[in-house]
Amino acid sequence: MKKTLLKGALLGAMTLGFMSTAMAADYTIGISNTVQGNGWREEMVCAMKAEALASGKVKSLNIAHRNTDAAGQIEDINNLIQAGVDAIVVNPSNPDGIKSALKAATDKGIVVVAVDQMVNEESAYVLSNNQEQYAYLGAKWLFEQIDGKGSVVYMRGAAGASADDDRDKGFKKAMAEFPDVSIALEVFTGWQQDQGKQQILDYISTGIPFDGVWTSGIDNVIVDAFVESDTPLVPIVGADNAGFVGQLNSVEGLTGAAVTNPGSVGGAGVALAIRLLDGEKPADRVVLVDPELWENATDAGKANLQSAADPSLDPEWPVSIMIPNWTNYTKEQIIACKGPGE
Repeated sequence: MKKTLLKGALLGAMTLGFMSTAMAADYTIGISNTVQGNGWREEMVCAMKAEALASGKVKSLNIAHRNTDAAGQIEDINNLIQAGVDAIVVNPSNPDGIKSALKAATDKGIVVVAVDQMVNEESAYVLSNNQEQYAYLGAKWLFEQIDGKGSVVYMRGAAGASADDDRDKGFKKAMAEFPDVSIALEVFTGWQQDQGKQQILDYISTGIPFDGVWTSGIDNVIVDAFVESDTPLVPIVGADNAGFVGQLNSVEGLTGAAVTNPGSVGGAGVALAIRLLDGEKPADRVVLVDPELWENATDAGKANLQSAADPSLDPEWPVSIMIPNWTNYTKEQIIACKGPGE
């Protein structure tokens, strides 16, 4: 598997010019996540637990992990503040909606790191996958596969999420380069597999033709829908989820591409929080993990996919279970999904 590239000033604690003021500590870190039942988010939480354990610097995690909105996340963050945590690592439900809660945390001297998505609170740090580039790479590849003309199904994430907004920018950037490509159907999947599968089955049942599918990481079930409904396959773009990567290697007649979007960014966020608690001050507030595209339309792409495949992982887990220069746990630790004291 190719190494994920980091864009930004942070490339590793030993090479970045950090000023470390502490080598050992006994930290309590709060986690706030607002989506359950999604494999990507489950991997993210497991990576957070594994990194906290592997660091040897975290005595406990205080985890708020439930399905909720911005109001519910504000409540969770306020509870973490009241609990006296040293840092909060948050996957934000909305970049503006939780701004006041993040500010309340940093005003109390609590380190705040947002992962996976951007936040608008300047006192919080961000370590995120590059969501705009994620969408742009996949959409451009898809439009090229259909020879720059035709219609595609555009299966987005959750409305109002900053990751979805950023991906929409990337998708529309690619569309601007291919004026003869149109959107046959645009839906929000909520990043829920059952919902996404039903949406594509409903559209297939209309008989309206389309030439490709771009998904915001709800991918293997889209392939399943085509196969189970005996519908001719079209090019499909998804993420580097283990199930989809496996399908790209094995499903006859499937042409597709997986764009990397590691859930292990959660572990990287915990690593950044620990560095900040240790007094290591990064040059930039925002660090982006740049994606790669693995496709099965060329021999080189097939080789990448075969190298990346990991059938031992849950089908909904991204195969990029570690991020070089950031995460320090083993594969066994992230799969065990155990934090300090568990």
